[in-house]
Amino acid sequence: MSKLFEGKVAVITGGSSGIGRATAIAFAAEGARVAIGARRAAESEETIRQIQAQGGEAIFVQTDVTRADQVQKLMDTAVSRWQRLDYAFNNAGIGGTAFVPVPDYSEQVWDDVIDINLKGVFLAMKYEIPHMLKTGGGAIVNMSSVAGLIGGPIGIAYYASKHGVIGATKAAAMEYAKKGIRVNAVCPAVIRTPMSEGIFGSDHEASLLAVHPMGRFGTTEEVADAVVFLCSSKASYITGHALPVDAGLLAR
Repeated sequence: MSKLFEGKVAVITGGSSGIGRATAIAFAAEGARVAIGARRAAESEETIRQIQAQGGEAIFVQTDVTRADQVQKLMDTAVSRWQRLDYAFNNAGIGGTAFVPVPDYSEQVWDDVIDINLKGVFLAMKYEIPHMLKTGGGAIVNMSSVAGLIGGPIGIAYYASKHGVIGATKAAAMEYAKKGIRVNAVCPAVIRTPMSEGIFGSDHEASLLAVHPMGRFGTTEEVADAVVFLCSSKASYITGHALPVDAGLLAR
């Protein structure tokens, strides 16, 4: 049985755990060779081991997505290894501090969230796109959130960064629509990951569940499936879209 991404190459930022790890594994399962960029080496190497255990091929490049030189090295290393770049999932992100009013919100936390969540996406696309153009195009998926489509109490910097990701996604999608590169975003609701558990804790679980019409949080694999779809030929007529993966939260 043929695989969706046989012979293709994907780069994933923030692939050390959670949604990034699940997506890296999903890409590899569909035949892609995967380059993972993240700060945490031990966790990223575990992602590599899981990919290799199922017969896939992957490498890890230690990457701080706020550093242009490190982001460029990630992309260049992938292309040097496999001579092409077809897909990218720009996923690296942090949550900042939740349930903190604007007057009390730390300026340093604001800077950190915007740098990683928004500047990191910009830098990734900056260095991905030239490589994709050389081999006739590709597909990029940027990590936004339902917080990129609505407002709420989860922290002003997080909402600002995720709205910004959608704006950057739409701008890049329009710029490259006729050049063979599709650019979309995924917008998950609450997904059970180490990051979300650290942000929300158990105190807010009941109230958060209440706004998810399906009555449960999502899994990392469900987001990974959406990213795989958006990168695949099955989504060949989709660009500039922000896809909710949200249990119906935005339909309320």
